[in-house]
Amino acid sequence: MQTHFTPEQLKDTSIAMSNKILRSCVHCGFCTATCPTYQVLGDELDSPRGRIYLIKDMLENNRVPDEKTVKHIDRCLSCLACMTTCPSGVHYMHLIDHAREYIEQKYQRRWDDKLIRWMLAFILPYPNRFRLAMFGANIAKPFAKILPKKLRSMVEFAPAKLPPKSPNDQPQVFAAQGERKKRVALMTGCAQKALNTDINDATIRILTRHGCEVVVAKGAGCCGALTHHMGKTSDSHKTAAKNIEAWTREMDNEGLDAIVINTSGCGTTVKDYGHMFREHALAKDATRVSNIAKDISEVMMDLGLNGADKAKNLKVAYHAACSLQHGQQIKTHPKNLLKQAGFTVVEPAEPHLCCGSAGTYNLMQPEISGQLKDRKIKHIEATKPQIIAAGNIGCMMQIGSATNIPIVHTIELLDWATGGPTPPAMNKETSAT
Repeated sequence: MQTHFTPEQLKDTSIAMSNKILRSCVHCGFCTATCPTYQVLGDELDSPRGRIYLIKDMLENNRVPDEKTVKHIDRCLSCLACMTTCPSGVHYMHLIDHAREYIEQKYQRRWDDKLIRWMLAFILPYPNRFRLAMFGANIAKPFAKILPKKLRSMVEFAPAKLPPKSPNDQPQVFAAQGERKKRVALMTGCAQKALNTDINDATIRILTRHGCEVVVAKGAGCCGALTHHMGKTSDSHKTAAKNIEAWTREMDNEGLDAIVINTSGCGTTVKDYGHMFREHALAKDATRVSNIAKDISEVMMDLGLNGADKAKNLKVAYHAACSLQHGQQIKTHPKNLLKQAGFTVVEPAEPHLCCGSAGTYNLMQPEISGQLKDRKIKHIEATKPQIIAAGNIGCMMQIGSATNIPIVHTIELLDWATGGPTPPAMNKETSAT
């Protein structure tokens, strides 16, 4: 793609980066075949290629974003299926992130939209605030129908009950069982440890059982993804910096073989810290963190599964989270681990398409998100599984809200198969083997 940035514009390193990305696009349109919003809406401007044209025009002309441009950029899920499909290696993720930051700085949103975005940024990255908000949302549920659409979707999203806090999420060290093979830090996250404490608990059990000393580092918390994808760079850097500092301390003191992440949306962001902080004082440490950040499936593939004896061909539908298969290009590890553990793994049709969760997308774009959810559920239920496995809490909440089939994190199944307790989400009939 031909671009026309001035030499003065190209002195801005973000513009220079986006210029390079834009020039790598050859207009082939392969991305339209795998873009969820294009598949649902059929609008060229709701495809990666269409958004690339909008971003190019906005950045080249250094103009205040108009409503049309913002609408189509906001509709992007950041599922990154286009990056998997693109034959030219267009780094769409960095381009759309730059566009969102630009919009956040220069576009004046309506007061209600601005308020909702502020609320999400203020609440979601902080577990205690999130718990309090979920309590308030449940009180508001009887009045949901009279609320504005986006507020209604937030209220309806709230689960009826949250689990009690897990003591395992507090800063501490869990000793390896037997010979220590690795020393790893576990990212406990933010929303996940309010919504579902079983995932971190299962991760700690299986890692220690397989010879890992597991550290929950003091000061670590939200990865910054939620605010990063809203263009709120200052907020995202603030929380991400705390993680970098916390994990660097552990690396410098007693060493770390890996930073283990069991929420793939977070993993994609942490692995990008080196890019996010490229012009920051923490650039070197951010790169060190990114270099050892691993999804839990990567770590378990390296360790190998021991003593898997409980699965007995339980039929599992594996849902591939976009942030895992497209963002991190991890496509086979979870399925291979489940098969090694004895599960019968089925993959629903259109595995490349997003379920519609996408961080805060299901709250900000409820109609499109709902269409994608219905499409995903239809394909999952067609496989007639006994249970659904996924590697991202957002996907689990999204899919679980529309099906009676139990859904659990992949690591919960692997923990159970290798000596851990039955995942609480599995009903008695499913778990009777």
